[in-house]
Amino acid sequence: MRKFGLAATIAFAVLAVFGVSLALLVFDPRVNGADALRTGGFAGGSVVALYALWLNDRRRRVEENRQELESRQTRQDQERITDERFARAVELLGHDTDQVRVGALHSLAALASNDPARAQAVLDILGAYLRRPFQHPHRDDPVDRDAAERELQVRRTAQRLIATLLPQATDTAAPAYDLDLTNAKLEYLDLSGRRIGTLTARHARIFRDINLSRCEITGPVWFTRVVFADDGKFRCKDTVFHDRAQFSGVEFGGPAAFDRSEFRGRARFDQAKLHSGVTFDGARFAGPLESDGATVADADLDSLLALTTRACAETE
Repeated sequence: MRKFGLAATIAFAVLAVFGVSLALLVFDPRVNGADALRTGGFAGGSVVALYALWLNDRRRRVEENRQELESRQTRQDQERITDERFARAVELLGHDTDQVRVGALHSLAALASNDPARAQAVLDILGAYLRRPFQHPHRDDPVDRDAAERELQVRRTAQRLIATLLPQATDTAAPAYDLDLTNAKLEYLDLSGRRIGTLTARHARIFRDINLSRCEITGPVWFTRVVFADDGKFRCKDTVFHDRAQFSGVEFGGPAAFDRSEFRGRARFDQAKLHSGVTFDGARFAGPLESDGATVADADLDSLLALTTRACAETE
């Protein structure tokens, strides 16, 4: 094809030389043979130059197409390798060795950090891991206490990685990822200062502390039927609930602080069991508050009654 194009170009160039020269000699008597041949040579050279420009442009387009195909193939290979790493890490979460499970958790977190499109999927997987059956080494009298202790450390790693994957509450441009901790057993979960979408923790069991202070929670909160251990502390100071906040049936076994938190949607504490150390100092309620059937330890209902009165006044 290239040889044919070159031969055709040469033929056109020769025809241009003789055609232009002959035309000048015939139609312009003032032009002598040397001038006509020189002009024809220019015309022939122009044909060759145009062919060279076309050929260079064609080569450039072919090279660009080749590079685009190579880039596309490279991206597909990278996506395939990432998918394989993702699937392998998920598979290793069921490994018998706790070190392997910790490595799998870190691998998933690294994948989510490098590819934000996978962050929600990784958070869902970490939440699912925390929902696995688990016997706490100091609360549930497990058969193998050492194995339970090692599993507890793995679960704490999963909790810490969840916190690192959630964006800062001050980053309003960041996506608000959902977090599902339904039926999870949690200990020392610190999500303070994070931005969260929908937070679900129905029937979760909390050992020790959980911290949601300074969070921006843009979606609904479902803390229904959550049970806190006697020494479980719940810190939720300066938190903004943009949507409904459901704490129905929650059992606070220890202190809980909602100080200066803002409830912009409906807040429900009905059927909740509140410890006398539950505080709402400076809390603001923009929506209705439901606290029917709520009880406070030691028959100290002052905080809840004051809360209900203030909330009703603010709602009106």
